Amino acid sequence: MSTPANAAASSARASSAAASSVAASNAAAATTRARARPWLTPRWRKAVLVLHILGAGAWIGIEVIFAVLVLVGWLSPDAQLAGLAFQALGTFVVTPMLTAGLVTLATGLLLGLGTQWGLTRFWWVFVKLVLTVVMAVLIVVALQPDMPAVVAQGEAIAAGAAPGAELRTLFFPPAVSLAALTFATTLAVAKPWGRMRGAGGRSQSRW
Repeated sequence: MSTPANAAASSARASSAAASSVAASNAAAATTRARARPWLTPRWRKAVLVLHILGAGAWIGIEVIFAVLVLVGWLSPDAQLAGLAFQALGTFVVTPMLTAGLVTLATGLLLGLGTQWGLTRFWWVFVKLVLTVVMAVLIVVALQPDMPAVVAQGEAIAAGAAPGAELRTLFFPPAVSLAALTFATTLAVAKPWGRMRGAGGRSQSRW
């Protein structure tokens, strides 16, 4: 049979357990907020954002130049001009493109890690990051190794040789990259899809 003393003790234990649970929940929430707290100050965040926009804009511009040079090489009736276009493409385009891509990637990582947007809290940030990494890697592993052959083809065309069939595939890299960069820009503006599952906290930062 329960006595008033036993009931009081049980009530005290229940209250203590509830208090411990609340304290643990508050501590976990405080830890989450501390981890989500941005370490980029507003001034630095704006500076990094400007660099990010400039890098992405330069990347898009270089891809457009890439496409224009390919079209000139394909369509020009002047063999000298066509050959010069391919030589310029193979010599001058890829290094600035990779630089712009790395600037875009590095500043994007800083903005993600240094603000409450994070890298894996929102789907649009994560997808944009994956696209940027994939395109930067493709420049190194798929595009850059072929540039010496493009230069050699340009020299041969300028000397009067017929264009090689492999040059007809050169339009695909800028076409794919421009589509991907346009999609990434749209993601940055529209910010669709919401949070990733398991991502807590509320974002206060604005890009």
